[in-house]
Amino acid sequence: MVNVQLTKRLLKELLNILSYHFLHDCQYRMRINFDSMKLYYLLILIVVISCQQNPKAIEQADGHSCTPINSRFSTEIDQGFHQDPNQSTLNMVLIPGGNFNMGADDERAWRDEYPKHNVQVDSFWMDIHEVTNAQFSSFIEATNYVTTAEKSVEWDEIKKELPPGTPRPMDSQLAPASLVFVASENKLPLDNVSLWWRWKQGANWRQPEGPGSNIIGKENHPVVHVSWFDAVEYCNWAGKRLPTEAEWEYASRGGLQNKAYSWGDENLLDGMPRANTWEGNFPYQNNQRDGYYLSAPVRNYASNGYGLYDMSGNVWEWCADWYHENYYKTLINKTAINPKGPETSYDSNEPYTNKRVTRGGSFLCHKSYCSGYRNSMRMKTTPDTGSIHTGFRAVKDL
Repeated sequence: MVNVQLTKRLLKELLNILSYHFLHDCQYRMRINFDSMKLYYLLILIVVISCQQNPKAIEQADGHSCTPINSRFSTEIDQGFHQDPNQSTLNMVLIPGGNFNMGADDERAWRDEYPKHNVQVDSFWMDIHEVTNAQFSSFIEATNYVTTAEKSVEWDEIKKELPPGTPRPMDSQLAPASLVFVASENKLPLDNVSLWWRWKQGANWRQPEGPGSNIIGKENHPVVHVSWFDAVEYCNWAGKRLPTEAEWEYASRGGLQNKAYSWGDENLLDGMPRANTWEGNFPYQNNQRDGYYLSAPVRNYASNGYGLYDMSGNVWEWCADWYHENYYKTLINKTAINPKGPETSYDSNEPYTNKRVTRGGSFLCHKSYCSGYRNSMRMKTTPDTGSIHTGFRAVKDL
C-alpha cells in the first residue's frame, strides 16, 4: 500500500499562503488567489517555478532549476518485486574505474558546480542508453507497477496533516497528472516557466503528451514521466541501481579530463548534430536541426569515449544522490573515493524541500535558458516529480 504523505514543502506553502512567494532564481512574484482556487492546486502540485537565465559564474547567489518542481506526495519503495531472471549486462558497457576532476569546467558553471575536486570511482557496468519505453513496458507487464503520475492523490491521507476544516479539493484536481511542455507561439520572457509548462491530467509514460497521445512507434525512445521512485523500482526489478552523481559524471566524460561536453569542447552546433537539444529560439521555435522536436530514439547520435549514448541531451536522468548545493565544498583538498552523495538534501531556495539529483540535460535545453548538456551541470528536483523530459538509466556493480 502506498503511503502518501504531505511534503514539508506543502506545509510551508500553507503557512505562507496569504503572502507573496518569491520564486527562486528569477525573483519574480506570484499572487496566491483564494478566489481562483489556487489553494487547491497547492495541495497537489506546488509548482515552484524557476528558470535558468544567462549562465552566471561562481559569484551567483541564487540557485537554479530549469523545470517546475511538482511535489505531489512522498512514496515508499516496494521491495517485494521479484527480479527479472533475464536481466544481465546485455546492452551495458563496462566503465573502467579511475580518477577524475569533478565539477565546473568553464565560466558557464553555476556555484553548486564548484569547487572542482578529485574523485575516484571503482569500475561498474552502465546502460549504454536511457531505459526505453519497451524496457519499461516489460517491467510494468511483469510487476503491474503503477507509476507516480498514474496515481491519484489520496485526500484521506493528506487531510490528516492539514489544519482542521481545510476544504477538500475537487476530484478533478486530485486526478493523476504530470508536467507537459507546451511551446509558445512567439517570444516569451524566460523568467516564468509556467508559460510553457502545463500540469496535464492523464499525462504519464504511456501518454507522454497527455490523453490522445501514445508511445506506439516510440518503443525505442526513452521512457519519461517517471519519478525517482519509479526509477528505483525498475532498478530493483532489473537487479541494477541508479548511478551515483559521481559515477554519472565520470561516465559522461568518457575518459576525457576537464572537457565541457561528453564529446569534448567542440561547440554543440558545429558539424553534425551531437545531441538532442532545443535549436532555434526557446520556447517557441525549434528548427529541429538534430531531427527531433521532443525526444529522440536512443543511440541516435554518436556515443562518447566509453560507448555511452545520450549523456548529453534527450532526457534528464535521475541519480541516486540527494542534492545539496554545498556538497562539493566538503570534498575539497582530498580524493573522494566512491562518494555516495550527501546524507541530507539542501537547496537554499527551498530549504524545506528534499531533492534528488538529475543530470545530462534534455531536448528542451538551450544555451539561452538551460545548458544542462554540459558534463558538470547539476540539476535537482523532488523525487516524486515526473515530467515529459525526465528519464533514467541504470548501473550494475561488478
